[in-house]
Amino acid sequence: MARKNVFVNITSGTSSTTERRATPGYATHGASRSMISSLSELRDKVALAEQQVAGEAVVELAPSLLEDSFVSDRMGDDDLAYNALLEAIRERGQDTPIQVRPHPDKKGRYQIVFGHRRARAAKDLGRPVRAVVKTVSDADHVIAQGQENSARENLSFIERAMFAQSLLDLGYERFTIQAALSVDAPMLTRMLSVSGRVPASVIAAIGAAKSIGRDRWLEFAQSLERPSSLELTKQIILDESFLALSSDARFDRIAAELKKASRRTKGSKPAGEWRANDASVRAEFNGSGKRYSIALKSTDAARFGRFIAENLERLHEEFLKLTKGEGR
Repeated sequence: MARKNVFVNITSGTSSTTERRATPGYATHGASRSMISSLSELRDKVALAEQQVAGEAVVELAPSLLEDSFVSDRMGDDDLAYNALLEAIRERGQDTPIQVRPHPDKKGRYQIVFGHRRARAAKDLGRPVRAVVKTVSDADHVIAQGQENSARENLSFIERAMFAQSLLDLGYERFTIQAALSVDAPMLTRMLSVSGRVPASVIAAIGAAKSIGRDRWLEFAQSLERPSSLELTKQIILDESFLALSSDARFDRIAAELKKASRRTKGSKPAGEWRANDASVRAEFNGSGKRYSIALKSTDAARFGRFIAENLERLHEEFLKLTKGEGR
């Protein structure tokens, strides 16, 4: 279970792989140059830490002395993958040490930087955990943690997106998050557009969804901008039959239900319609329960819409006078 060198392309002077070069014509000055410089500095720092860890002494620690990282990068556990790891450690021992740091708040205890599953396996087997103890800052901690898991390539898109969101919520700069996840600015924006638009409760209900990629999550996030789709999704995740599905199947179930609902909506006709005598404005009405919408169309729709918005207070007062006389 040897761990891949996370920073092989950064620290090696030569490599058999083709170096990724910047797109020709890309402007590397001003803010762009500053961003690239900052990312390089952060990666260099973590690369140095990686080199130092490789030469550090490995110690054995009792699992009871270890605490998880202050930020999670996984949503639940992949039982098959964990069981395979458990059996490998049972047969061969823990080949690769985990990295920990002295706990910043609890003397005599340690916080796992990376290697949570190896630590869990050692605990389940009743063995001490082989670890390298290294004092690192919070920023270096999250970068090393993210880079380690990126190298293993076993985190799903949504797990990486939620890790990015967690780091953003903790106040980390975007270039630090990019370094942790080994992604560029556009990809980080896509990740955060999903984690920012899909409620955390919905993501937690779906789970890691290992086979669901970026494009489907982006489409899903966009669909939830419609209040009706979000409400339907919240109803689906409470269904007992939904809870019995695998994570991937849960995502597929919601996506299929939203498509059905969208087709029904597109095929439905407005509840009512009004046209101005001069045909300059047409209005369509839709209402059910506590929601009522008016869609204005035609050439003068924008001007008429602004007029209504500016006179809502007066119109509401007239409405109250009329309904008061009618006893509502």
